[in-house]
Amino acid sequence: MDHQPFEDWLLEDKSTNREERLALQEHLRGCTACAALSEVNLALRGARMASPAAGFSDRLQVRLAAERKARRIRQGMGFTFLLLGALGILLWVSWPLLAATAQSPSGVISDLLMYLSRLFLNLRAFGQALSVIWNVFPSFIPSYVWVIILFAFSGLGLLWVASLRKFTRIPQGV
Repeated sequence: MDHQPFEDWLLEDKSTNREERLALQEHLRGCTACAALSEVNLALRGARMASPAAGFSDRLQVRLAAERKARRIRQGMGFTFLLLGALGILLWVSWPLLAATAQSPSGVISDLLMYLSRLFLNLRAFGQALSVIWNVFPSFIPSYVWVIILFAFSGLGLLWVASLRKFTRIPQGV
């Protein structure tokens, strides 16, 4: 049984013609769900609307402003405690380095320069190894495998675009 037009008529408070009213009455006799919906709709239309007490809007605005101010204060205090805690942990972790720097600044500077030079040399060696692998690796794989890989990625890309078009389609009016 198709409930859709009847539910729309009941919920939208749309004016209906004589044929639609007769069809609705016939449907309500046979469908308990739509009959219950009609009764609830009639009860809600008959209910008296309550109006807020005098000054409600002003009291609400004052309360919302106070809550915003309290939230800003809480967030500021939380950020302050977080910042102080992070600075404390940073100081605690870096204290040995700071103490060593105070005793022998030249030793710390030479250690830092040695560390940076080793880092640079390691990164350079790693780049050269990747370059060799990049130049040698394609010769290990036959050309038909490269074609299969290309088609597989093309198919996955096409599937992705098709799924995006299907799942992001905005329905237009009927």
